Parts: sequence; structure tokens; C-alpha cells
Amino acid sequence: MKIFVDADACPVQREVVQVAGEMELEVVFVKSFSHFSHDDWPAYVDTLYVDPGVDSADYKILALVKEGDLVITQDYGLASLCLPKKCIVLHHKGFRFTEHNIGRLLESRHISAMARQAGQRTKGPRAFTDEDRRKFARKLKQTIEQIK
Repeated sequence: MKIFVDADACPVQREVVQVAGEMELEVVFVKSFSHFSHDDWPAYVDTLYVDPGVDSADYKILALVKEGDLVITQDYGLASLCLPKKCIVLHHKGFRFTEHNIGRLLESRHISAMARQAGQRTKGPRAFTDEDRRKFARKLKQTIEQIK
């Protein structure tokens, strides 16, 4: 099992690296060249850069993941494409995408997009907190332990 991270806007990269190190798993960060960084990660962490583009990182992740891999993303569309490949998909807020909730999540995203196109204001996500980070790290560790 590898952990693939949709890393362009992922706020829990350090938590993923820490848990992966404890669990002896490889991590692959996939991000656009426009999000280039000089972060110095341990040897079990690879960073793959893709061309700038709306879904470039998503397509790269989709091409690389295999059954049983773990994907960290906040992108409902990417999650919906990874689930049929039998990947485990976690959101950085600490919940797991499943075949049972992905349809509702995609529908909610669509309804919000339609409302914005019609000129309505929609709420954005609430601020990401330290408690959210801890919740994610616990969920990630728990998920990996269940799989192993």
C-alpha cells in the first residue's frame, strides 16, 4: 500500500508524513509545478510534479493508484474515480469517501455550483483547525491499522 496525496492544496502533508513514517508506508505527493516547494521530506516520501492545469494532479494520481492504495484528497471528483479502483479515499477533514456517500457529496457539490452560477452566495468551508489536524491524523492511523 502507498499513500497518494493530492498535494496542491492539502493542509495535512506533515501529518501524512508523520503517520506514514510510524506505519512504514511510502508517500507520494502529486502537485502542480505552480506549487513547487523545497520541502525536505524523508526518503520514504516522493514528490511528483505535473504540468499546471485544473485536473493534472488528479489524472496523474488516477494513473498511478492501484487497488488497496490510500488517497488523500478534498476533491470529490477524484474520490469518485478512485473508489471503483478499490482505493481507500480520505478527506483531510478526517472522513472517508465511500460508495455510499460519494453520490450525495457529488450532488451537493453540483447544487452549490449551480447556485453560484445563478449569482447566489454559498458558504465556503470553515477554517481548518488544529483539532481538524489531530482528527485527520487519528483517522489516517486508524484506517491504516484496519487495513493491515
